Amino acid sequence: MMSFPTDPAPSFATTTEPSTDAPLFNTLPLDPKLLRAVADSGYTAMTPIQAKAIPIVLAGRDVMGAAQTGTGKTAAFTIPLLQKMLRHENASMSPARHPVRALVLAPTRELADQVANNVKNYAKHTHLRSAVVFGGIDMKPQTLQLKAGVEVLIATPGRLLDHIEAKSAVLNQVEYVVLDEADRMLDIGFLPDLQRILSYLPKAGRQTLLFSATFSPEIKKLANSYLQDPVLVEVARPNATASTVEQRFFGTNDDDKRAVVRQIIKQRGLTQAIVFVNSKLGAARLARSFERDGLRTQALHGDKSQDERLKALAAFKAGEVDLLVATDVAARGLDITDLPAVFNFDVPFHAEDYVHRIGRTGRAGASGLAVTLVTRDDARMVADIEKLIKKKLDIEPFELEDDRPRRPRREEGDEPREPREPRAPREAREDVAVSAAPRERSAEPARRAPAASRDPFFDQPYEPPAREAPPAWESAPKAAVPARAGLSPNIRPKKKVASLLGGSR
Repeated sequence: MMSFPTDPAPSFATTTEPSTDAPLFNTLPLDPKLLRAVADSGYTAMTPIQAKAIPIVLAGRDVMGAAQTGTGKTAAFTIPLLQKMLRHENASMSPARHPVRALVLAPTRELADQVANNVKNYAKHTHLRSAVVFGGIDMKPQTLQLKAGVEVLIATPGRLLDHIEAKSAVLNQVEYVVLDEADRMLDIGFLPDLQRILSYLPKAGRQTLLFSATFSPEIKKLANSYLQDPVLVEVARPNATASTVEQRFFGTNDDDKRAVVRQIIKQRGLTQAIVFVNSKLGAARLARSFERDGLRTQALHGDKSQDERLKALAAFKAGEVDLLVATDVAARGLDITDLPAVFNFDVPFHAEDYVHRIGRTGRAGASGLAVTLVTRDDARMVADIEKLIKKKLDIEPFELEDDRPRRPRREEGDEPREPREPRAPREAREDVAVSAAPRERSAEPARRAPAASRDPFFDQPYEPPAREAPPAWESAPKAAVPARAGLSPNIRPKKKVASLLGGSR
């Protein structure tokens, strides 16, 4: 039995007991078509978050799933939702028979695309349809797919609102809502969009799920508004980092960071790594620098088009790229199998992003390396990370190898070098140089300085100018102005203007 608190705060039922064994998927009341798809994906045993969350979702309860990244949160909500929607499964070609029944919201395009791939893999033996919509690409293909009918819609909030306004996404039959990485959506300002989207959904009979690696007070406030008696499922301490990840912090300066990354890659024999930076411009510049160092590098940031971002990820997953220099768009939800290392080239501004960044390595129980390069200006952000993960971080000094060429050392048995003559004092060297000047001129004629140009006009002595005659216009006599009766001779008469222009005759 699950107990529920009776205080006025959100009523969360909590299950945090560690599992003593790894239960198998075939022990769950799942359809054989789903079990077959899970087996095709290579999964037999459930992770702790899956073992605890899937039965609760199947029971129809609202869930808040808190687990460190890389523990299988996506399957924890995808598999039970597909099981519950199998009662609506049909092979009809009519779009009206395939309304949107499950909505999954994700903060980034990459995460939305990854969730969509997981849904397709698990639903491939069923007649359930799925689609993903996100910004950065043309809306027309997405619109055609939505109008053909889909049961599961994965979307980013901004593009989903575009489809709602265009009447291509109708959400009046949604029964299940999933907010994946909800804390990230709040961090990047998606709360107004989330509220608008949830207002389009039916309130009665809706099951809502929140899954994230971190839960802030804002998230719990959001859950209090939109979830009904949620069950809080925790399999690890909130904001905890994976125990399989080796975390190292090295003190360095900005000029040596690139050399530190290259040296660690060489010493550890790393085949691939993600290098996280804080700015889009910094990602592009650093990627070009590593490319000049001979490393196959791709940049991944928000200024790239969606097609470029997907191609960069595909090349990295295929092993065609050694380093992926990325901003925090790659820090959430990306599942890259057997990624050996992650570098925090820049310490993240938000401590929560540190947890997500290093969660790209050491996934599914594998070991990984997370290296953070710390400068003197990063003390406050490192303190925030310590406060978040509740762990004291030791910043180690890093000694760079000197790659400059050195003179070979003289071995025993080599002939001794002739001793150099002692160098004379500076005054003596100047005297020798003065005395040797005639001999040097006799051996090689010295260059003469170019002769200065002479102008006889400037060599003449100064003479005062002769008195010049006044200008012609001053010396010429003024024309006499005919005097008129009764007027001064200094007043000029008015000019006569033709009557055509409005003058007098």
